[in-house]
Amino acid sequence: MKSLVELINTQGTEDWVNRCKAALAGLYSGQGGRYPDRAQKAATPRVPEIKADAGVPFGAIIHPSNPDSGPYGGMSFVVFPGLDAPCLVALCVGTQGLSPDEDVLARPGHARKVGAICEWLNHHHGKGKLCAWAKKDPVRTDLDVPANIVRQFPYYGRIFERYGKVLYAIYAPTEDSLATTDATKAFLDLMFEERKQFPLKSEEADAERIRLNYFAYLMPGVQESDVASLLRHRRYVIIEGPPGTGKTRLALRLIREQYRGRGISIQFHPNITYENFVGGLAPVQSADGLGFRFAPQKGALMHAAEEALNNTSEAFLLHVDEINRADLAKILGEAIFLLEPGTSEKREVNLAYDFGPPFGAGFSLPENLHIVGTMNSADRSIAIVDVAVRRRFAFVKLWPQTSVVTRLGGHSCSKLLKS
Repeated sequence: MKSLVELINTQGTEDWVNRCKAALAGLYSGQGGRYPDRAQKAATPRVPEIKADAGVPFGAIIHPSNPDSGPYGGMSFVVFPGLDAPCLVALCVGTQGLSPDEDVLARPGHARKVGAICEWLNHHHGKGKLCAWAKKDPVRTDLDVPANIVRQFPYYGRIFERYGKVLYAIYAPTEDSLATTDATKAFLDLMFEERKQFPLKSEEADAERIRLNYFAYLMPGVQESDVASLLRHRRYVIIEGPPGTGKTRLALRLIREQYRGRGISIQFHPNITYENFVGGLAPVQSADGLGFRFAPQKGALMHAAEEALNNTSEAFLLHVDEINRADLAKILGEAIFLLEPGTSEKREVNLAYDFGPPFGAGFSLPENLHIVGTMNSADRSIAIVDVAVRRRFAFVKLWPQTSVVTRLGGHSCSKLLKS
């Protein structure tokens, strides 16, 4: 690993092929490297003879099913020599396409891990500057590296021009050699991990350190104060995540702590209707001998709006638990028009009935009414919030926390990956 990092930190292409081949060969245990010799069966070095004035030289580790020369396909770890800068480190899709790694590259978890690695590198090693970038979806080989990234790293222009569509993660070395070492190890560890190869036992602690560092960005924690701040800014927020991550608990704590008890909590289910949530006709007791009659009755949204109007100096929070267990667009009806954060004009809808004070037959949402929904993102048997509703809400992801798993005696990342 040391010789590879030294290669990455140098400039120019002098004797590139020999130096790069030696550096890549040094990754394995036979050369005192980080990975067992058997890992070579899952990865093949490719360092073609390309002159800098005739193309873009590179050194890569590719899938062994590729031919010995010519274009290749699948996931690869690539180092591009820089002419006036250190080498660019990248994860790429071969120009021949996704095969034989289409199952890896199309897996959402792979893209999330790559993104988390780059986010960690930027926050921990970037020192206020961008040093890493990741494409959201590695399989989108129709998309080029964004123009702002190209502008930020002009010395890699030839690389972006030639391979911009197949690069899905890059790291541009800084002056900090430790940062380059961490980035190189993180990219390589992930590539080998996807092929069921893991670092040597002597390297496990270091690999675990790197993995835990970027896992913090893979499943970032969400603070109560952060959601409260977002609600003040956007008014309408949905907290989504797998079951058991604390979404409902977070919403209830918001009511209790951030809103000082000014809030109500309701739960959606498939039988919730427009009349339950906004308002409509409902039977009420009658004194005319008939026993009951139908009269306009306010729903949960109206009650929350009324509570907010009773004290406009403080915000009021309506919590809708399991918000995607019902068809929200259908339940809102014309009231969806009111959910428009940031608009400067007052929005009001005309209702079919007179609901009495303070709304009558016209309904609007006070500025101090906030709505937070909680949504189980793992259950695909329930409705997905449609686009018309989604654009009106800010979404916050609440992931399982590795710190909680560790505190409760859960397995380490390495044990989980190897199990």
